[in-house]
Amino acid sequence: MGHDHGHDHTHGANKKALLISFIITTGFMIVEAIGGFVTNSLALLSDAGHMLSDSVSLGVGVLAFVLGERVASHSKTYGYKRFEILAALFNGVTLTLISLYILYEAYQRFANPPEVASTGMLIIAIIGLLVNLTVAWILMRGDTKENLNLRAAFLHVLGDLLGSVGAIVAALLIMFFNWGWADPLASVIVAILVLISGWRVTKDAIHVLMEGTPKNIELDDIIQTMEHVEGILSIHDLHVWSITSGQNALSCHAVVDGDLSIHECQELLRTIEHELEHKGIGHVTIQMENNEHTHDDSLMCQNDHSSTSHSHSH
Repeated sequence: MGHDHGHDHTHGANKKALLISFIITTGFMIVEAIGGFVTNSLALLSDAGHMLSDSVSLGVGVLAFVLGERVASHSKTYGYKRFEILAALFNGVTLTLISLYILYEAYQRFANPPEVASTGMLIIAIIGLLVNLTVAWILMRGDTKENLNLRAAFLHVLGDLLGSVGAIVAALLIMFFNWGWADPLASVIVAILVLISGWRVTKDAIHVLMEGTPKNIELDDIIQTMEHVEGILSIHDLHVWSITSGQNALSCHAVVDGDLSIHECQELLRTIEHELEHKGIGHVTIQMENNEHTHDDSLMCQNDHSSTSHSHSH
């Protein structure tokens, strides 16, 4: 199938983008952390902390791709595709914790700003900016719209970019005006950015784990699309969810015209699957029924049909 081939291709490109970014980021994160200690700059340390969570998220991202490739088994019928979402959740929580710690540290430093070696801080921050630009460019070429993992990594790197800019500005302010508070201020700005992106990633991951309707899917649109197909009378028991980023699934019961032959029902199914694929849903499971199998008319019906058959007198 041409469709799958395209998916594998972007998958490979995404994995490679993450791997290269992981190596660069981890290398520089170590440099920046040492630099932060030596120059006594909290802005550098907070940026290094952010880069640490970055390299963790990139590393986990690579791992998620590798594990995600493992084939589905009897015990895990979706394979390991959900690992990526768990990774994003872990990542979001880590980010939130790191930013809270930086805010606490900065609060201490505003009270009594320590001496910062601003020249060293400036040099390291400039290298950091270049490193982050490179990584952002590598990730940009991947598929940041669809893939939650890649998007998380990209958001991190953008935060890092701003962190580096903050550290550069702070270093210049200390050099020219001797404003010691510029360093903790820069770290607070980074921390707030980290907090926001951490919160977002956590929220998105929880949404997927709670089987929420995927962000890019309009439920009403899907219902109309299906009910417009000739031969479908109504739809109920509808569920739409994500297995992992960019892989959406749908299941429902469809009441069809009782006069349709099996062959016509198959055609109907094919039409619906085709329509839904254009709407971004690849996994479609539809149970066809005729009018005699009546239901309460709710769309997301949750009844236990086995024991309620006698009560359906309508």
